[in-house]
Amino acid sequence: MPTRKSPRKGSLQFWPRKRAKKFLPSVNWNAINSGKNLKGFIGYKVGMFSAFVRDNTPNSMTNGKKIIIPVTVLECPTIKILSVRFYKDNKVIEEILVENLDKELRKKIKFSKKKSKKIEDVKQDGYDDIRVIVYSNVKKTNIKKTPDLGEIGLVGSLEEKINFVKENLGKEISILDVFERNQLVDLRGLTKGYGLCGPVKRFGITLKSHKSEKGRRRPGSLGPWHPARVTFRAPQAGQLGMFTRVVYNNKIIDMGKTEGKFKNIKNFGDIKTEYILVYGSIQGPAKRQLIITAPLRETRKQLKKNYELLELR
Repeated sequence: MPTRKSPRKGSLQFWPRKRAKKFLPSVNWNAINSGKNLKGFIGYKVGMFSAFVRDNTPNSMTNGKKIIIPVTVLECPTIKILSVRFYKDNKVIEEILVENLDKELRKKIKFSKKKSKKIEDVKQDGYDDIRVIVYSNVKKTNIKKTPDLGEIGLVGSLEEKINFVKENLGKEISILDVFERNQLVDLRGLTKGYGLCGPVKRFGITLKSHKSEKGRRRPGSLGPWHPARVTFRAPQAGQLGMFTRVVYNNKIIDMGKTEGKFKNIKNFGDIKTEYILVYGSIQGPAKRQLIITAPLRETRKQLKKNYELLELR
């Protein structure tokens, strides 16, 4: 008989397999160098649809034809600036809160009673980067009332970043001002949570024979006698899902204001604010909050795709 080969089960790239500490992940904004003004935005997953489109991709086998592609809809209510962070050597040296904040933020954040400085009070020589803490106006949607907070990087020189912050203090920023149709974006967020799962579902090990002892849905051996302990490489039951993952280079097929297009969506309801239509699938269940960022590394294959939306099913 030929030698049976059994490749290892489960990737060791992501370890340990435990639940993420927060819903909106941290992003290395220094690595992202593209975008209009903000490098990212906060959105909420609505669900998946089938889009009837015309393929205008050059040199495509279906060029000029009508095809059906899978798309995901994201609702993106406007965001506001909560505070401005000044960095020096990748460390926060000063954070300035914006005045006249919404009432919903009082429930989520404990603000100090001390009066914060103004942006003009920070010395220009004292910092080398500026980022903003933003919050979503999620009360305008059907999802919830408590806003989500996240840090987002800015594009441009220090002078351009300061001007953008001053112009948009207290104003609502729309996703239509940050991203464009046919642009590539990365989506960062948590996967769907499954809780405690066995090694068959968690690592994909095969079921043992129905005659095997002590259960079918478990590994045959937890390891050798020595080392006299169970290593982390042995597939065992544990947490599955609620992991931070990134989906790279998703194409924005369509975007705009809803105007009554999306109603009575399963597990979500109505879309009341701006939305974007993204090619392919995205991690997480309906209503999951995600960070939409400018692409970390664009690929030519995804960039040249060009679809004209005809109908959504």
